[in-house]
Amino acid sequence: REMASELIRLYQARMHAPGHAFALDSAWQQELETAFPYTETPDQVSAIDEVKADMEAPLPMDRLICGDVGFGKTEIAVRAAAKAVFDGRQVAVVVPTTLLAQQHGETFTERFAGFPVKVAVLSRFASPSQQKAIVDGLAAGTVDLVIGTHRLFGADVSFKDLGLVVVDEEQRFGVGHKERLKQLRTSVDVLTMTATPIPRTMEMAITGIRDLSTIDTPPEERQPVVTHVGHFDEGMATLAVRRELLREGQVFWVHNQIQTIAAAAERVRELVPGARVAFAHGQMDEATLERTMVRFWQREFDVLVSTTIIESGLDVPNANTLVVERADLLGLAQLYQLRGRVGRSTERGYAYLFYPEYSSMTEEAYKRLETISTFTGLGSGLSIALRDLEIRGAGNVLGGDQSGHVASVGFDEYAKLMAQAVAELRTGTAPAQTLQQEVEVKIDLPVDAHLPTDYIADEALRLEAYRKIAAVRDAGGVRAVRNELIDRYGRLPDPADRLLSVAALRAAIRRWGIRELTTTPRRTVRAVPVTLADWQELRLAREHPDAVYNPSASALEIPVPRGSRADGGGELVSHVARSLSTILSNQRRPAARSVAPR
Repeated sequence: REMASELIRLYQARMHAPGHAFALDSAWQQELETAFPYTETPDQVSAIDEVKADMEAPLPMDRLICGDVGFGKTEIAVRAAAKAVFDGRQVAVVVPTTLLAQQHGETFTERFAGFPVKVAVLSRFASPSQQKAIVDGLAAGTVDLVIGTHRLFGADVSFKDLGLVVVDEEQRFGVGHKERLKQLRTSVDVLTMTATPIPRTMEMAITGIRDLSTIDTPPEERQPVVTHVGHFDEGMATLAVRRELLREGQVFWVHNQIQTIAAAAERVRELVPGARVAFAHGQMDEATLERTMVRFWQREFDVLVSTTIIESGLDVPNANTLVVERADLLGLAQLYQLRGRVGRSTERGYAYLFYPEYSSMTEEAYKRLETISTFTGLGSGLSIALRDLEIRGAGNVLGGDQSGHVASVGFDEYAKLMAQAVAELRTGTAPAQTLQQEVEVKIDLPVDAHLPTDYIADEALRLEAYRKIAAVRDAGGVRAVRNELIDRYGRLPDPADRLLSVAALRAAIRRWGIRELTTTPRRTVRAVPVTLADWQELRLAREHPDAVYNPSASALEIPVPRGSRADGGGELVSHVARSLSTILSNQRRPAARSVAPR
């Protein structure tokens, strides 16, 4: 709730804050853009124009650039950063890994060479004295552009005049981190770049909370990566490595277990004698990790056995084969990012995504692998993100969860709850209906009541039907759901019919104020709390002589007739409903009339 109110406050502040309207393109800007060694794709041009228009407007920018790996998102960031820096403002570029920070550092330094721009990289590769100098420079305004990892979220980091924040590979950051960035200044412009946005961001873009630009045009001569998904085959993996080495290429081999990665690298050496194999993971010390990656980039190794540390934006044009040992344990965005590490030049890329042959797999893992094998074309990042939104759900737009099933409450209900939360936080008061919390009702009876899978086969539709039944509050609601189920799926099977009877009973006892209905070892059904007037006690003694009423415990026990469980419990539910109805139906009669007859 705290994060929700902070998010609302922040987005409201951003929409009303007088953002900085950046100046039109300067001569330096045009000079930097002319120096770009490649021809821009049409999508790149339109995305750049949209970003510039946002920056020149007085409102703070919050734009998501969704473009496939290697489609030129970094150049958009370079031009946006140039526009801010040439207008006298500072720029922060946030990336998820130290390796990517180093790579971006080289790219930005190279692109800004010849201009009076101070570029710095703040990550754990920098020594403590270097980090202090960079942090001091940001506060003093002598550092114009900083590229950093989570280190930029540190409490000691402050900017003299921050104008633009660029978040690269946003799916790797938590909500808390991203909102901390925006808190640096509510009027800051934010540019987010990713190939596969997390479901929460995707939904925010689809629903218009954020602006979205897509880059769908691949660079010239780029070819789709050939993707193989199947159970682990050591022979096939060995053949893939040999074939890549024959064309003088390099291989990424992903083994996502740090404890056994050295043994995995040794196994690759045995499978491919003569191959130069190295391994890398995030727990290596900075110097060793950087040295290993640089040597791989300089082609001193043929095969790099690594954890998923390589997934973020690393650009090794000569590496064109990827082997992933346990693809079933990785997320959809991770798989997509890993596949994006190969096939980045004119050479055809190959990705082998393996899973164990004899182990079970979750339904979600199966859907992820099915998706990654289906969407193999260039520019499929957005399609994969939409599929991820479907598989994982949208998460919580106002909370810290970045995914989670909207289906569990239904989208309409989810939107209603969202509107309620927003209204409550905006006005500072809870709506009347949220103050009157509904009493939780517990029914524990031996009844076989459910929706059989052969009646509603699709899991999502079955979930929706359960949600509608759970939302029933009166007899009319039960009739409406019953008619809809018969209309959509045909005659109700007995377990479904009993489920609706239980729903009707639940609605009735809620109306009578009963919170719990359970069976006892004495072959009775116990209802609590129940308060009977004198005349109701007389009726109980007359019509249900075997029932027991305990006024001090506010409990009523009704005997269970023999054979009532034979039909799956249907007769038991009917018996309880009839008995309670005759005993309690007039409980709400005005007090003046609620006197026992003389």
